[in-house]
Amino acid sequence: MTVGKSGKQTFHDMFIGEYEHSLDEKKRISLPKVFRSGLGTKVVMTRGLDNCLFVYSRSAWERVAAKLQELSFAQADTRGFNRFILSGAAEVEVDGAGRILIPDHQKEFAGLKKNVVFAGVSDRVEVWDAGRWNAYKAKIEKDAERMAETLGSIGAL
Repeated sequence: MTVGKSGKQTFHDMFIGEYEHSLDEKKRISLPKVFRSGLGTKVVMTRGLDNCLFVYSRSAWERVAAKLQELSFAQADTRGFNRFILSGAAEVEVDGAGRILIPDHQKEFAGLKKNVVFAGVSDRVEVWDAGRWNAYKAKIEKDAERMAETLGSIGAL
C-alpha cells in the first residue's frame, strides 16, 4: 500500500483478491506474486480477527502499531486487544523465491492445514485455512446486503 502526499492510501498498491496456495513440508508458503512488491522483503504477521492471520508491510504495520499506542491503557479492552495483536506479531522474511515461514504459534492459531487462502483486504493481506475461508465467505455472502444497508445508514457507502 502506498500513501500519497495527502496521507491517504492510494489504490495503486491496495491489496485485493484471493489466492490459494499450499504449505510445504517445512511450513513455508509462497506469497502470491501480486502481493509481493507491496509487502516488501520483510513483513509483519500477527494474529488477526476471525481466526485468520494479518500480514502487513513494515510501513503499514508501523501505522497500525502507532494507532494502538495512542489508545489508553487504562481501558481493559485496549490492554487486551494490544496484547492480542502485538504479542502475537512476528517479523517474517520473504525469501528469494517469495516464500514465508509461518511461525508455529500463528499456524496453530489460524488452524492452517495444507491449503491456505491469501485474501487482500486494503492495507493488509489475510491468511486463512482454505476450509475456514470458504465457510466464512459463504456466511458473509449471505449477509452482504444487510451489511451494505447498515453501512449505508451510517454514511459509509
